[in-house]
Amino acid sequence: MRKEFRFYFFMEFIDLKTQQARIKGEIDERIAAVLAHGRYIMGPEVSEVEQQLAEYVGVEHCLTVSSGTDALLIALIALGVGPGDEVVTVPYTWISTAEVIALLGAKPVFVDIDEHTWNMDPVLLGAAISDKTKAIMPVGIYGQPANLREIQAISEKRGGIPVIEDAAQCFGSTHHGRKSCSETLIGCTSFFPSKPLGCYGDGGAVFTNDSKIADLMRQIRVHGQKSKHFHPILGMNGRMDTLQAAILLPKLAIFDEEIAKRQQVAARYTEAIRSSSSRIVTPFVADGNTSVWAQYTILAEARDRLREALATDGIPSVSYYAMPLHLQPVFENLGYQKGDFPVTERVADQCLSLPINPYLSDEEINTVCKTFSS
Repeated sequence: MRKEFRFYFFMEFIDLKTQQARIKGEIDERIAAVLAHGRYIMGPEVSEVEQQLAEYVGVEHCLTVSSGTDALLIALIALGVGPGDEVVTVPYTWISTAEVIALLGAKPVFVDIDEHTWNMDPVLLGAAISDKTKAIMPVGIYGQPANLREIQAISEKRGGIPVIEDAAQCFGSTHHGRKSCSETLIGCTSFFPSKPLGCYGDGGAVFTNDSKIADLMRQIRVHGQKSKHFHPILGMNGRMDTLQAAILLPKLAIFDEEIAKRQQVAARYTEAIRSSSSRIVTPFVADGNTSVWAQYTILAEARDRLREALATDGIPSVSYYAMPLHLQPVFENLGYQKGDFPVTERVADQCLSLPINPYLSDEEINTVCKTFSS
């Protein structure tokens, strides 16, 4: 029997090329301006994008930093997190969230995720808080914020424990009308290239309305320096390059339009999947939330077969966080075991992210949708 081969175009999982073509003129002008003035570190574009980002989020202070990981690290350092402290977070996230806690000598304490949103379950949060808890760090997975209102209410009942929002994936989303990174004491995000708002290298930002904490984080960002050659505290090299700030400016100008397009793609996917398969769980956006759809992630018991079917049609897919943090070898010393966080483990075993970006063509969207109806 002759084996049949099907040939299809290969779809981009994340399409940065089309976006770049759209705003190439603005990006080239911005890069040329940096090359002309030569202030590659803390140049004028840094303060310009910080002002625009603060206005976008609706907070007093924004500090751009060298990465989303460093944003979290700087926030924890500013709160004095160190050996003997605990920070409560989730096991279903990228390793940076817990990594920065451990790097400071503190202990990550995990809380399982909500079965619908896949973000921190506030119902379980209280039991994880102890007299050693120095901060709570919820994550906005895949594009929507955690239930920050409930988390904030719990933190206040327990003495006002600081909350740091890890908004690396949900920057631009809203929670009861307020932008991500504006709801908690400190908000952190990433501008890694694949994020809905990304630069062309590593980058990130921290946000706060607390002027004292903002000043402290500014010092930490530049080796603990308060004034030239005067270092009253230990810090780090956490600055964003001027070139990356310059690239973010034209991207920020079209960000809301791109979010709207992502939402349209997500709605198409959800409609197609729900009408064709009752065995696939589509993403759920909680009441009061909007999502920027950093990823469009489904749950499927037959995930591997589905991945193969998608690949046959030239459609890439990714299983993010397939090994959750509590099962990672580096955190073995925390004493967690398989079964400790059942919702996290189920989502990790079944999750599959489909291509989503503002520039997917109707043909590409239809190709993905047809895979679920065939």
